[in-house]
Amino acid sequence: MTGPKKSLGQHFLSDPRILNRIADSLDPAPGETVLEIGPGLGGLTGPLVKRAGRLIAIERDRDLIEPLRERFPSVAVAEGDALDLDWHALVGPHPFSIIGNIPYNITSPLIDQALQPPRPRRIVFLMQKEVADRLAAPPGVPAYGALTVGVQAVARVERLFTVAAGAFRPPPKVESAVVRLTPLDTPLIEDSEVAPFRRFVVGLFTMRRKQLGRALRSLLGVDAERARSLAQEAGLTETVRMETVPPVVFVTLFRAGQRRG
Repeated sequence: MTGPKKSLGQHFLSDPRILNRIADSLDPAPGETVLEIGPGLGGLTGPLVKRAGRLIAIERDRDLIEPLRERFPSVAVAEGDALDLDWHALVGPHPFSIIGNIPYNITSPLIDQALQPPRPRRIVFLMQKEVADRLAAPPGVPAYGALTVGVQAVARVERLFTVAAGAFRPPPKVESAVVRLTPLDTPLIEDSEVAPFRRFVVGLFTMRRKQLGRALRSLLGVDAERARSLAQEAGLTETVRMETVPPVVFVTLFRAGQRRG
């Protein structure tokens, strides 16, 4: 059996109770296709085989490919980096869900990829607790930021439960948490707006210590009067701080800026 590779950010989880709880969190629909990101030694794959109608797994570590195929002959194991592969091509034109114990160093890019349209029915990721807290944060708390707004604009976020570092081999230096993302039937933003909206929100949060009016002036290159007008159009004052603005209001502010060029 191959050991965890630090270069790939591998931390294997083997506790059956925790693994079953994670699989239960996905709760696949009957006959549903499930895409597992980073099966590793197959700890989560085992419970998923019993629940999924069709299971596809993406594994980067080539030393684990054949053992996974031998242990789970019904699972389609794709070799490659999950960030480089076309997930929709793998699952085909079927409703699907996504699950995985994902590497902490690429959590944000994997979340972005999981939320690319056409979006899955549900996503369950085991990730660093700090990132989980950011995803689920409400406005007005320190963890609330650009990642929060970007994800909550298209999905409902649930931080389900934590997993202690000692449950992994080797133990990571941080605590972990399971997060469930359920894409909204009607997202706050259109698919065509996702990329520019993200740039807009990230740009504002790089100046989170500034008041909104000053941040808008810097980001959009507008004068004080125009910045004040944009804030008012979104129902805000120019003196508010970014971390107090709900995602739906960021969308209104973004669209006001788009309309005014």
